Amino acid sequence: MSAMTKIAVLVGSLRKESFSRKVAAAITGLEKNLSFDFVDIGKISYFNEDLEANPPADWTDYRNRIIAADAVLFVTPEYVRSVPAVLKNAVDVGSRPYGQGVLMGKPAAIVSTSLGAIGAFGANHHLRQSLASLDMPTLGQPECYIGNTGRLFDDDGELVDEGTREFLATFAKSFKEFVEKMVRPGSELHLLERTIA
Repeated sequence: MSAMTKIAVLVGSLRKESFSRKVAAAITGLEKNLSFDFVDIGKISYFNEDLEANPPADWTDYRNRIIAADAVLFVTPEYVRSVPAVLKNAVDVGSRPYGQGVLMGKPAAIVSTSLGAIGAFGANHHLRQSLASLDMPTLGQPECYIGNTGRLFDDDGELVDEGTREFLATFAKSFKEFVEKMVRPGSELHLLERTIA
């Protein structure tokens, strides 16, 4: 693993000014030696098993970006007590071919966000079920539920709530240490490099 730990970021909201995207952006500047690749999951075609024999170019591009990352950070709002369809589609595409998907075994962390106080608890734990089925070691502590997001940012999208900033810095540090432990050479979960043609 290189000195710079690379994190693929999957944001569950496509809205340009989404608070999930603002939270993700805030995290990117809070820990040294982390490099972030924001993957536009809105460009990923819907999963269709009929396409697996000849995957669309957007599937291949997405899968290769996941392969190139040391870990995956999911930042998502909650829709109907679950994750948005666009994020579930990204998980589905990354999980296939069955038993060989690029997400298999990849370290992960989840940040869930909401305008209300609960912090999208339902989406967070629903997503954890999917990641568990893919054998993705997922950061357990600190859990990251960011509520009341409408009050945390200024008009320029900058995080202005100091308590949230401190918490996200702790989260980012914990995630960095977690990923480095998971992917260091010789570790049980060290990931083999793969490429998809």
